[in-house]
Amino acid sequence: MAKRRNTGDSSTSKGERRSSMSTRGIGINNAIKINRKMDALHRGKDVVFTMPNPNKAETNKPFIRVKVDGKRYLKYKSGTA
Repeated sequence: MAKRRNTGDSSTSKGERRSSMSTRGIGINNAIKINRKMDALHRGKDVVFTMPNPNKAETNKPFIRVKVDGKRYLKYKSGTA
């Protein structure tokens, strides 16, 4: 049988070093994000846009996410859809 791990490990991080996850969006403004998303759409990739909710009655959801299918976008752009 395998040994059970000790769940009483009390080591706590000191928080001295920055995590690479928290630096992900630093230095990128909205214009760069939109340009990258549009480039991805032109390559046929799926993109998710965040926009203000048009239904003002849903006060608990100020923003909604709208998925744009890259392949359908390319068909629409070429005029065959």
